[in-house]
Amino acid sequence: MHIGAVNIDNPTILAPLAGITNLPLRLLAKEAGCGLVCSEMISSNGLVHQSEKTHRLMDSTPWEKPLSIQIFGSDPGIMAEAARIVAASGADILDINFGCSVRKVLKTGSGSALMKTPDRAREVLRAVRGAVDIPVTIKIRSGWDATGKQALEIAGIAEDCGVDALAIHPRTASQGFRGRADWRIIAAVKQQAGIPVFGNGDVQTPQDALDMFAQTGCDAVMIGRAAIGNPWIFAGVRALLDKQEGYTPPGLEQRFEGMLRYLRASVQYFGETHACYMMRSRLGWFVKGLRHASHFREAIKKISTEQQAVDIIRRYRQTLIGEAP
Repeated sequence: MHIGAVNIDNPTILAPLAGITNLPLRLLAKEAGCGLVCSEMISSNGLVHQSEKTHRLMDSTPWEKPLSIQIFGSDPGIMAEAARIVAASGADILDINFGCSVRKVLKTGSGSALMKTPDRAREVLRAVRGAVDIPVTIKIRSGWDATGKQALEIAGIAEDCGVDALAIHPRTASQGFRGRADWRIIAAVKQQAGIPVFGNGDVQTPQDALDMFAQTGCDAVMIGRAAIGNPWIFAGVRALLDKQEGYTPPGLEQRFEGMLRYLRASVQYFGETHACYMMRSRLGWFVKGLRHASHFREAIKKISTEQQAVDIIRRYRQTLIGEAP
């Protein structure tokens, strides 16, 4: 698959998730077979006004390439300048957020608010497209009602403005993540569009991804929440696409090794104190469905050093191995 001139070796994409898809998690997803990883959404204002914290969100490494960096904003001039900063950082693809429905984002006219203002959306897209040579993509929702008409309108505007591909999460802005994603809207956008379309929403298993391909005709599947704590879902999708027989979900060893790698990468990137604070909740992502998971989650709530976390992970692993038949 190609997005502009960028080659993606398989049609799986890690969705941008605010506060979650940082460098350590993206690397884990890439190791697990993800075709394209995306940054969490980044404020165009923060980039232009040289916020150190905001700029750090663009940190990358060659191991995760190709990388898509997502920005949000509503001012065409600021968005264009932010796009130049992103391109200069070495990003392979620039993505624009048309889907966030958090109140503080909507108040600025950004995110899903742009789907209500097609003229402003066009101005933003023209400004960004004219500012950079790297591929530009957008991520949208159904819109503000369940018909999907706004999604079709914005998709048409994006294509007219030279956008190279788009992702659609077919829930309304007011839904958030509630209810079911209406995959029929993905199919409708794909039927209309002359550019690649990525489907997103309610892909919980590798088989769900295959079902999305079959039902919508989308060019790639974008996975977000289901990849948190289970980046191996990407390997599962690839196995099914390649018609490999005998694929099995990640076993205990793979899960625990993944936890340790994520912990160590986070400590290296964020520093021990901040990383351990984050790990108090995030290590729990990896034990969903395992026996005694609640005890493990309780134990990690108090970690303050990397070694404490390693010891708790290893003790939990030994407990489960000792109980195995």
